[in-house]
Formats: sequence, structure tokens, C-alpha cells
Amino acid sequence: MRELKDLVDVARRAAERAARFLRHTTPPNTSEWGEKGRHDFVTEADRRSEELITEVLTHDVPDSVVVGEELSSRAVRTGEVVWIVDPLDGTTNFVHGYPQYAVSIGALVRGTPQVGVVHDVRRDVVSWGASGLGSWQDERRLQVSALAEPRHALVGTGFPFKDLSVLRRYLDQFAAVMGGASGVRRAGAAALDLVDVAAGRFDAFWELSLAPWDVAAGVVLVREAGGVVTTLDGSDDVLQHGSIVAGNPTLHRWLLDLLKAT
Repeated sequence: MRELKDLVDVARRAAERAARFLRHTTPPNTSEWGEKGRHDFVTEADRRSEELITEVLTHDVPDSVVVGEELSSRAVRTGEVVWIVDPLDGTTNFVHGYPQYAVSIGALVRGTPQVGVVHDVRRDVVSWGASGLGSWQDERRLQVSALAEPRHALVGTGFPFKDLSVLRRYLDQFAAVMGGASGVRRAGAAALDLVDVAAGRFDAFWELSLAPWDVAAGVVLVREAGGVVTTLDGSDDVLQHGSIVAGNPTLHRWLLDLLKAT
């Protein structure tokens, strides 16, 4: 347990360093945006944030491996401790000045996601979780919602903006969820969406196309807050490029069944 808390502390220091840099960075103008793919932007702020994070993680845990979205996404995920980092989750929000973006750092320990830290940059709020230690925000323990009635549920989502080939399926799912829940929200930063599930603000969440660094930290937070996270196929292995469904146990099952039937 002490070892995991040490890893949490390292991840928090790294995330704080990057968040401080991002808070004091002016969003670039459009001529400075890079585009990795359709609707998928990257800036020098993303790259510098990842460099700052990597320096802390590799200094404090020298034998660890860092897999990050911008600098090392092709790194092999093997080793005792493997960090999976999104240095700026919500880049599109960041470049438009929309205050919903975060630094996300997850840690695999012997191949299993066991530590997660999400730093909400604009609000300067840190959420963290570790296997067996629960999920926390400052001194408040996080707990998924107890709501059990779908028609009362508030559900988070993300649009498949990088993979428009699944848009038709997603729109059918969106219509089904809208018909069964009280509301659907999309803010554009999956790490913060998963924090909202862990904190009980969202009763459930789904997205069809996410990368490991989008969810590595948030998965730990939701599970340690009493929630369930799977792929759309029901697999617990969500650290692939693909779908994710999260929620409290009752509404996760409802949402999963609804999405699979759509």
C-alpha cells in the first residue's frame, strides 16, 4: 500500500508541474496548431507538458517507462511501473480557451492499472485513486452515485470526432440514451468525465473511440469509487484503442445493455 501511495505522490507532483505550466500558457493562435488527424490537434503546449511530466516521473522512479500521447505513444508497455500519460486532455478546449482540460497520469504496476491522477487545470483541483486506497479529491473520498433509475440519470459522453466511420452508430446510441435518461452531457475531456463518474456527478459515461492515455487514470478513479468500467463488449481491459462504458454498477449494466442493443 505504501508503494502505491508513493507512486500517487510522484504522479501528483508531475501533474502539478504540467498544470502550472498550462495555466500560465496563452492558447496559441491557429497558425501554431498542429493536426495529427482530422479534428485531432496538437500544440507546443502538449509537447512541453509531456516533457515536464516525463522529467519528474523518470527522475523519481528511474526504472519506470513513460508512454505518452505526444512523445512516446509507440513505446512498449512493459516494465514493473509503466506510466500512461495524457499531458493535455482536451486540447481543442485549451486552444479555444474553453476551461475544460486536464493532465492525466495513470500507472500500470506489473501490467495492471493501479494508480490514477487527474489534475483539472483551470480549476486547480486534483483527483487521485490507487488500488485498495480509494478515490479522493483533496480530503473528500469519492463515491459513485447511488442512483438506480435510468430516467433520472445524467450520462456523460464523447463524440467519435476522430473516427467518423462510427458516427452513424453513435448517433443511434445517443438517441437511445436520450430517450432513456434525464440528460446527456459532452464537455470534451474524457479524463474529467471519468472523474465526474467517480464523484457521482455523472451516473454513467460512454465513448466509442478513446486511446489508453485518455482513460488510464480515470479507470482507476471510477473503480476505486465503487464503479464499473468496461469496453462495449463487456471486457475489463479498457486500455486499448476503442470503446469505454463506465458508471455505478446498476447504471453501467443498463447503459451497456442499451448500447449493445442499439
